[in-house]
Amino acid sequence: MQDEQYLARLRTHWKLEAAFPPMAKLTEIVGLASTSSVHALAERLCEAGYLTKVDCRIAPTKRFFARPVFGFVRAGLAQPASQEEPELITVDDYVIDEPNRTTMHRVKGDSMRDAGIVEGDVLAVEHNTPTKPGDIVLACVDNELTVKTLRMDAQGRWYLEPAIPAYECIRPRSALEVLGVVVGPVRRLRH
Repeated sequence: MQDEQYLARLRTHWKLEAAFPPMAKLTEIVGLASTSSVHALAERLCEAGYLTKVDCRIAPTKRFFARPVFGFVRAGLAQPASQEEPELITVDDYVIDEPNRTTMHRVKGDSMRDAGIVEGDVLAVEHNTPTKPGDIVLACVDNELTVKTLRMDAQGRWYLEPAIPAYECIRPRSALEVLGVVVGPVRRLRH
């Protein structure tokens, strides 16, 4: 079996348990017959950057969670498959710039559909970030949370605009607090 297959088994186990057992128990998980084989595998995966050793155990590195991106694919006419080496990225690499200032929020409702944000999406929201008109923001308006586009009217008053015309703009009666800027959605097409 190739190391990639063992790595896949380790990833599956991590997804279920969020931890690795002691090395002796890893023999069952990866399907190797001896702990010496597991130690050799762990060494190879550490050298490749997927794992790190902590005391007598292994732990995943950022590369462990990375997935290959195989170049671009057209959403129109087909094109030849890329022969380039795939880039490895994690969802965090792609969406999150400031991990200590970013929270995730699940979307409910359809008012931002035409901006590409649909019900069920998980939004990465960066806090303590300067905002400007046109930013999609997470805001607290009159003590209620919403995601909308931040706008300013001709009188210099802030308001929130939905992405579809069927909904009215939200003009705060008392308070509007921008909690963060939406930096990107994460979406699953199948559950």
